[in-house]
Parts: sequence; C-alpha cells; structure tokens
Amino acid sequence: MNNQTIIIVEDELIIAMDLKRILSQEGFNVIINFKNYNFKETIIDIEKYNPILVILDINLKQKEFDGITIAQHLLVRDLMPFIFITGISDKEMVERIKATRPHGIIIKPFKPIDVSCTVAVVLNNYKYKNIDVLRNDKKIVNDVPFILKPVIKYIEKHIDHRIDIRILAELTNYNYMHFIRMFSLHMNLTPYQYILQQKIVKAKYLITETDQLLTHIAFDLSFSSYSNFCSVFKRITGQTPDAFRKINSAKNYFNKKY
Repeated sequence: MNNQTIIIVEDELIIAMDLKRILSQEGFNVIINFKNYNFKETIIDIEKYNPILVILDINLKQKEFDGITIAQHLLVRDLMPFIFITGISDKEMVERIKATRPHGIIIKPFKPIDVSCTVAVVLNNYKYKNIDVLRNDKKIVNDVPFILKPVIKYIEKHIDHRIDIRILAELTNYNYMHFIRMFSLHMNLTPYQYILQQKIVKAKYLITETDQLLTHIAFDLSFSSYSNFCSVFKRITGQTPDAFRKINSAKNYFNKKY
C-alpha cells in the first residue's frame, strides 16, 4: 500500500463510512476494519497494510478485546501512531486511555474539521518525533520509544560493565538484527555506538570531577585497554583524555581563582 493509508477499526459502519469520506477528501487511502475479527486477525491486518495511522474505536462489540487492547499492542510495537475515537469519557475510561499513551483522541459526535485537524497534527508530530533526539549529554530516557526505555535504563545502570547487545535485544520483543535496526532508527546511533558514547559521557565527568588515574577510569568503564579508551575518547570528543583533563583543570583553576 502507499504511504497515505489509514486504517479505521470501527464496528459501526455508518461512523466508519463517515470517517472514510472525510479522510478520503483529504487524499488518504482509507481501509475500514469493521468485521467480527478476533484480536489476532485485526493485528495481522494492521501489520499487513502498514498504515501511517490507525484510528481505533474504544468500545468495539467484541468480547475478547476492544480498542484499548489493540492500542496496548501498538504502543509496544511503536511502528505507527494511533488515535482513539470514543463517545465515553468517564474517569475509569480516561485512566485506561492514558495508560496506552495515544497520539490523539476524537470525541463523538465529531465534525469533519475535528477529524481533519486531529489527523493532520498527529501525523505531523509523529513525523518529527525523532528530530534532535540526542540534543546533549543529559539523560534521554523520557524521549525514546516505550519499547526501548528498558534498554536505555539497562545501559545507564550497567555503563561500567561490558554490555552484551544480545541481552539488550532480549529486553524487547525484537530479534537481534531487527533490534539493531530499530535502535539505530530511533537513536541515530547503533547500540554499540550509543554505549560507547555514554561511557565517554561518564569518563568526561570522572576526568574533570575526580583525581582518578586515567588508566583506572579506562578499566573501570570496561575498555579492553587504555589505548582503546584513548582512541574512542578522541574520536568522540576530538581530544585525548589527558588533554581534556588539562584543559578542564585549567578552566576550573581559573574560575576558582577569579
């Protein structure tokens, strides 16, 4: 399918057709899923067409699943944005909705402009969600996709150790190669590059804020050798560890003195 496909999971045909009419006028290819599918078949359909957006009715007339069940799956997969459409907004429902972190909500009864604007904003925000994800050396755990957060936390916790990429892959539901592809897509670095970058972030702190020997810092961060540490440090920072310490020690001395 082309990259303008939207899937609507709505078992009230009149509402589904109304949504299709509105979105078709906006140039989208709209597929309606209103059959009595089971959960597995619905997910297969979504993954088959790989839409740019899924619109989910929360209260489907199914016993085994509803729109929120589907949303929970889409949240973990994190391959496309999804929007809820609902006429119910009680407190319990709101809490269930919040837990799935939808990209938008359309309240029934809706006007065409409500649908058009919500879809346009959601697609635009999703398109640019990865821009400048590595803005600086601060922790970015809140900026990464849901499925990669355990990976980022694991790296942060074990940054002093050798980290096996296969263990990181096991923290997600991806196979090894797909994990590397998805991590690289969202983080703009391979898992290995990201780990090295974070090790150098900690090394910079230890170099400037402690008197620890550079060789000890290298081995404490599990580099295979001091020369390997120096090579990686210079490649990432543009300076050797020794030069970095001297420059920053001079800056600290000047700041304290004056």
